[in-house]
Amino acid sequence: MLPRSPLHQTRAANEDVGLTLGGEPAWEKSDDALATPTSPPYPTVVTFDPHPQAFFSQVDRPLITPLAEKRLLLQAMGVAQLVLLPFDRHLASLSPAAFVETILIQRLQARYISVGEDFRFGCQRAGTALDLRQLAAPYGVTVTIVPNQTCQDQRISSSMIRTALAAGDIPQANHLLGRPYHLWGTVVAGQQLGRTIGFPTANLQVDAAKFLPRQGVYSVWVCPTNAIGEPLSQHRYAGVMNIGCRPTVEGQQQTIEVHLLDWSGDLYGQTLRVDLEAFLRPEQRFASLADLTAQIHADCQSARAMLLGPVA
Repeated sequence: MLPRSPLHQTRAANEDVGLTLGGEPAWEKSDDALATPTSPPYPTVVTFDPHPQAFFSQVDRPLITPLAEKRLLLQAMGVAQLVLLPFDRHLASLSPAAFVETILIQRLQARYISVGEDFRFGCQRAGTALDLRQLAAPYGVTVTIVPNQTCQDQRISSSMIRTALAAGDIPQANHLLGRPYHLWGTVVAGQQLGRTIGFPTANLQVDAAKFLPRQGVYSVWVCPTNAIGEPLSQHRYAGVMNIGCRPTVEGQQQTIEVHLLDWSGDLYGQTLRVDLEAFLRPEQRFASLADLTAQIHADCQSARAMLLGPVA
């Protein structure tokens, strides 16, 4: 069994000391409007916006979990607040002691903190998890240090997950995440080429910040959701998804197209969550539309067998 995460430790601490959420979840864009000192403690996740790597490199960093998805996942886990600390030169220059006093104690009013053992903070990442425990102790704040989660003796990290996704190793990525990697977005109008060859597709527009896996064809599960990502029903649909530029028809832009097996209807404007199950094949150019159609038919058969089992 994998070790418990810092989030699980924080939730357990809440239960142990009888803390309550009290009121509606406060999903903040910054730390400027937090609870007053007399408010009950809230299970809270604190992160930086933008990511420090993106700030220092000035290069956008595709995210495994963009903000909208992060909100939904954290709410499902019982988190009441997601606090985004604006990462800038001032914050980056704070010493570990100043970060604890001004950010964690004065602004966030932390009462219990849980971090991973490789947590670093303060100017030039000088502070360690052990430093955090020592610096927070005089304020009566308990710091729990959670061991790194590992897979095959390697530390599980976002870099490891990105590597698996870039290679099309979906089972590995899903195992590391502890959930299916998914793409979530709105169905928009496309060229409707799929309809002409018997395989209508939904053209999915996802968050521009979303990290996309390897180009190619995937077996997927598709779940319609509302605008904030909540499933509209317990039912999900088996499908095939293609990520790529459609070289057979001289496509110029990357698209995400999903074909639902054994389903017909109008999906335009609907919001879908597409859970990736397995990589079927890389994208390729075919000599003709007939060859492309035959391959899509084979892809659908492969996905059907994988997701729904052999036909009796």
